[in-house]
Amino acid sequence: MTESRVRYHLSGKELFLAILRWILIIFFAVYTLFPLIWLIISSLKTNFEFLAGSPFALPAAPQWQNYVNALSVAGLGRMLLNSVFVGLLATAFNVIVASMSAYCISRFRFRGREKLYTLFTAGILVPLNALMVPYFVIINKLGLYNTYGGMILLYCAIGIPMSTFLIRGLMDSIPIELEEAAYIDGCGFFGRFYHIILPLSRTGIVTAATFEFLTCWNEFVFANLIVSSEKLRTIQVGIRYFTNQFSTDYVSMYAAIVISIVPSILGYVAFQEQIISGMTSGAVKG
Repeated sequence: MTESRVRYHLSGKELFLAILRWILIIFFAVYTLFPLIWLIISSLKTNFEFLAGSPFALPAAPQWQNYVNALSVAGLGRMLLNSVFVGLLATAFNVIVASMSAYCISRFRFRGREKLYTLFTAGILVPLNALMVPYFVIINKLGLYNTYGGMILLYCAIGIPMSTFLIRGLMDSIPIELEEAAYIDGCGFFGRFYHIILPLSRTGIVTAATFEFLTCWNEFVFANLIVSSEKLRTIQVGIRYFTNQFSTDYVSMYAAIVISIVPSILGYVAFQEQIISGMTSGAVKG
């Protein structure tokens, strides 16, 4: 038997483009990972090593005590639980509201439908810092200042434009014939929504939920604005309390930042396939 082998030959131009592509990939990988690596190395130093030594030098001996200090001395454990509690509830409410609004806009034909959708998605373009005063006044008037409910309501609201945009894009790609067949079989409005549309839209819903939770987890401005109680502080607010008027515990603060980054990375790694699929769903129809 003779074994045939296929050999691929790259032209000079193709070889140059391949090398250039890998150079760009490596450059952006280093550009992205270098700050994280530097942060981890710095979190394992003493304050003297960090301030007096080279910023890129390795620690003489890893100081794991910095992570213990971040969790125990600064009370980071309670702040982590607060962030998880607020993030999960805000994400759940956000996804429920966004799914219903996306379904109505995607399936029902009425005058001003696209204008209404434009109003929803326009919220993506509005800088959140520009809404600090209105949000603060509304939360204060509702009596939700310095409460979990205020943070949950606020985070749910600010994420609705993006969640509606993502979920509607996927619902538009679901054939309407499936609902028509279910309607003929006697399935009502809520039955079609819960038993057909929601299961088929789970990719977009997971994508929206992931973005919403990461927004809640990493948000600092509003958490600092509408919460003053030490018991209600989220992790992003707690990190800044490593700095006081006279000194700053840099290494423990960096350890706290590393701890706060880990859930975001784990969440993205766990749902990266759904996120990529959800971001591209509905882009091509037919």
